[in-house]
Amino acid sequence: MKNNALVLTALAAALFSVNASAATQWDLPTAYPDSNFHTEIALKFVKAVSEATGGEFKITVHSNASLFKAPEIKRAVQGNQAQAGEILLSNFANEDPIYELDGLPFLATGYEQAWKLYQAQKPYLEKKLASQGMKLLYAVAWPPQGIYTNKTLNSVDDMKGLKWRAYSPVTSKIAQEVGAHPVTIQQAELSQALATGVVDSYMSSGSTGYDTKTYEYLKKLYDTQAWLPKNALIVNKRAFDALDDKERKALLDAAAEAEKTGWALSQEKTKWYNEQLAKNGVEIVKPSSELIAGLTKIGEGMIADWTKKAGADGEKLLNDYKSK
Repeated sequence: MKNNALVLTALAAALFSVNASAATQWDLPTAYPDSNFHTEIALKFVKAVSEATGGEFKITVHSNASLFKAPEIKRAVQGNQAQAGEILLSNFANEDPIYELDGLPFLATGYEQAWKLYQAQKPYLEKKLASQGMKLLYAVAWPPQGIYTNKTLNSVDDMKGLKWRAYSPVTSKIAQEVGAHPVTIQQAELSQALATGVVDSYMSSGSTGYDTKTYEYLKKLYDTQAWLPKNALIVNKRAFDALDDKERKALLDAAAEAEKTGWALSQEKTKWYNEQLAKNGVEIVKPSSELIAGLTKIGEGMIADWTKKAGADGEKLLNDYKSK
């Protein structure tokens, strides 16, 4: 009897081990802290996937660039070092024009326009990602972009000489156009860069300003609403194809809900972030017509350059966007 009990115990342990190892486990790196609303969306997304599969499909979110830095995440997903990852699309503008599109100044300046641009962009984005062995699950816009600085900006001429934090090819290009000095700094290193004087200005959302405590260093936010860049959650195509039907459905259903609620949350948070910045001593400045005119002119040039690079597909995409 004792031997039988031992056999049964060993068999149960073996079965438990097999079941445990059979659970699908993915890694999902992101460059943003847990307090960031994009990370909040990702955490809810992975929770929904786990619940829908009875805990058999577990995705671990690695926030604040703890697993891979922002520029490394896309390659990590492409090479299946991480099965999923969240990226800022405009970070990869030098790879292909499709990644640059939502970072072009004054092409889409509000949530309604940004959503229309996404709908026009999405088929081209999905095609490009597929060619690189990846799949788009969802994308969510950041709040509108403004300029953080301590300097009074009446026109783009006043931006000359700024030590400008650049986090993408688009923001580097803007710095070059206005005569600022671009310094590549990702969000995880931004607070230190501000504290040490490596940068004294940058263009981003209220979310970034709040998460990085920019208000401790920079006291003006020019509310230019220049563009609404998007974060995209992407997955490795081979990893996706290896899922069973239940797991795949759970992933796609959770992604659809994350995109829907994410856009609503982004819009809701825009006002809240600005309120928090103001409470912490940041002056939210309505930009002068001269400053907006100068930035718009830069944007027009960048849009024209983009159209040339993107060719016939780019022209069709923009026409689709304008007709929506």
